[in-house]
This record gives sequence, C-alpha cells and structure tokens, in this order.
Amino acid sequence: MNLSINSEDISQIAIGAFALAVPISFSEEAWRMGETLPLFNLLIVFTLSITFLGIYAYYSVFQGMISKRYTIFVSRIVIAYFIAALVVALVLLALNKFPFIDEPLIAIKRLILITMPASMGAIVVDGFDKE
Repeated sequence: MNLSINSEDISQIAIGAFALAVPISFSEEAWRMGETLPLFNLLIVFTLSITFLGIYAYYSVFQGMISKRYTIFVSRIVIAYFIAALVVALVLLALNKFPFIDEPLIAIKRLILITMPASMGAIVVDGFDKE
C-alpha cells in the first residue's frame, strides 16, 4: 500500500475541501462568528480539526498501521489541512470576505473556523480510494 502524496491525492483533498467550504463560506453566520469568536475557542476549533483529521487518517487512510510511516501520516494531516485552508481562503477571497490586508485577525479567524469542516471533507474524500 503506497500512501505517499501525489497529484491525485492533492486534487481529491482540494475537491473534498471545496465541497464543504463553499456552502459554509456563503454563510453570514460563519462570517460573524469569525469576527466574534474568542481566540481560545478558535484554538479549540483548530485542535479539534487536527485531532479529527488524525483520527480519520489513522483508522481509515492508514488502517491503524503507522509505526514505520509516522512521517507520512503527519505530513498527510498537515498537507490536507493546508490545502483545505488554501481552498477556504480562495473561496472567501472570491466572496470578498477574506480581509487579510485590512483586518488580518478576522481573516485568519474565518479561515480557521471554516477550514474545520472543509478539512474533514478533504480527508474523507482523500481516503475513499485507500481501502
């Protein structure tokens, strides 16, 4: 079983992230929550994202066998989160809801908040062909 990351994986991650990023990115509730959510809660959201990405990747993508592939396991989680965040940033930018220059804290808060479900969509779609 080859679990290195290739262009097919990257496209699957991006499509999975896009599938969940789009409907949430259009939500005014998500925009406002990104403005008002305290940083501690944002840290919890980020931690939950990484934790559930890891759990899903461990059991579904790697089928519990990471002892000799720990680096690939961790890199897959980081890459999936990064690509999902990039997709979310592009969608929010297209909607003019990513004020990175004028209000970078709000932009980052919206990014982390919406990347949570988008990253789960990313890793689930990525894991479809690993079984």
